[in-house]
Amino acid sequence: MGHVGLILGIEMSRLARSCKDWHHLLEICALFGTLIADLDGVYDPSQYNDRLLLGLKGTMSAAELHLLKQRMSQGRISKAQRGALNFPVPTGYVRRASGEVVFDPDEQVQQVTRLVFRKFEELGTVHAVLRYLVEHQIDIGIRVRTGECKGDLEWHRPNRVSLQNTLKNPIYAGAYAYGRRQGVPAKEEPSRTRTKKMAMEDWHVMIRDQLPAYISWEQYQLNQAQLQANRRGAESVGAAQSGNGLLVGLLVCGKCGCRMSIHYQPQGHQYRCGRQATDYGGVSCQGISGKSLDQAVVSFALQALSPAAIELSLAALTQLEQERQDLNCHWQQRLERASYEANRAQRHYQLVEPENRLVARQLAQEWEANLRRHQQLQEEYKRFCQQQSNQVSEDEREAIRQLANRIPQLWDASTTTNTQRKEILRQILVRVILNVNENEFAHLMLEWVGGACSETQIQRPVAKLTQLSNYSQLCTRVHELVAQGCGAQEIAQQLNQAGFYPPKRRSTFNAQQIQSLVRNLGLHTTRNQRTKQELPLHEWWLTDLAQVLSMPTVTLYSWIRAGWVNARQQEHLPR
Repeated sequence: MGHVGLILGIEMSRLARSCKDWHHLLEICALFGTLIADLDGVYDPSQYNDRLLLGLKGTMSAAELHLLKQRMSQGRISKAQRGALNFPVPTGYVRRASGEVVFDPDEQVQQVTRLVFRKFEELGTVHAVLRYLVEHQIDIGIRVRTGECKGDLEWHRPNRVSLQNTLKNPIYAGAYAYGRRQGVPAKEEPSRTRTKKMAMEDWHVMIRDQLPAYISWEQYQLNQAQLQANRRGAESVGAAQSGNGLLVGLLVCGKCGCRMSIHYQPQGHQYRCGRQATDYGGVSCQGISGKSLDQAVVSFALQALSPAAIELSLAALTQLEQERQDLNCHWQQRLERASYEANRAQRHYQLVEPENRLVARQLAQEWEANLRRHQQLQEEYKRFCQQQSNQVSEDEREAIRQLANRIPQLWDASTTTNTQRKEILRQILVRVILNVNENEFAHLMLEWVGGACSETQIQRPVAKLTQLSNYSQLCTRVHELVAQGCGAQEIAQQLNQAGFYPPKRRSTFNAQQIQSLVRNLGLHTTRNQRTKQELPLHEWWLTDLAQVLSMPTVTLYSWIRAGWVNARQQEHLPR
């Protein structure tokens, strides 16, 4: 250190991009006694006057740089506000030499772009659109932006990111937007900036009806709402999945107002609200068996669909015809492009001199490759035509017309997936509000699309007799029948005739359930009393012994199997 005595430069303060760098240089020079020289003179940073003068020069230089940067930024925004700032356009558009943005002159590129928006409006998710494009071998046309091949059209396999960018870009709705991504300080390193997607209200510029549009602005807003709803979260419905729970995303807890989650178990699915337990350490609000709830809501939905069945069948017919026309148009464009490539390769081969064998062989190979590609596409198109005709047949038309009378059968058909059932429910229902009572009943409020509401009460399976709404009347009736000397089987018949029912969605009582209920109530039927009197000394019925020892009957059964308890089974019980 100390090897440098003088630093020479022209306008030294302009070498630093910020005052921090400039003052750091002054500190180092003052520490080691290094002088600084420019066109105006020689300065010693260790001296007060020179240090003050150098500091002022650095401050003025930094202020000038900041002012220039601010002017350039404001000029860029001002130009964007006039719609005159040029930026790269996405697939489906090209920019002319004059700066005007127009549709891509290639018809196939336009057709594929419109197809993406139509299929998203129909299917509702990006992944479903991607599967459709891959299944039908539809590629995305992209113009090369840089290099020797700038402006050439290339076809790439579709992917999820490119489809999302297409659906989110407002240019397809004819809007000129600037500032969709802006620089913000990075959390991990505030001195650096990173780009972040901004909300629409925070964009610098947004001018509607400025550019050619593939979709309307209203359709663009619906697409953004659908993309937001497909996100997983408490405030969004989420995309329809293939699970058995049909009300996922629609069911709302009537106690806390949060969306209820689904839990799959071997015996079936269940809806639960665990927001209070998860966020606040409390207890879960409520839960209900999914099968009974789904059946109740589906019955209401099918009733609501009956008046609109004819309109649905006509819409299905129109959609089927439109899809076949789109696919056939896409195949025709692929064949036309392959034919053009083959003819162009033929012309190139015919223009070469016969003596130039090196070039002729290469062009011949390219010609043969394009011919094979054209022939392959023709064979694939023939298979496509064999699988489905271009026009809807009369049988298909008649089958679609019969949809009006077969909606329940179509709903239960094995060909109808859970994803399709969920999509149907989401088209007619906004949400379902659930309030589970302490008994076997639950209150439902269905909010339909359009503002109408329906309220109903459903019966849910409960685990215990004590949860039944008529438990007190049931106990009173059992007391009366036991006092009359009725046996378990006779009591069960009397209760079934009176309209009583057991828990767990069973329809009738049996003798075993009555015996368990009588024991829990501390009663004994006449049959049990007679049976106990006939037992020898030092013998107990298994249930009575379990009560005496205060242990579960399951434990006594395990002891019997292990040989720890002497037991016998009485084949014929006294009547």
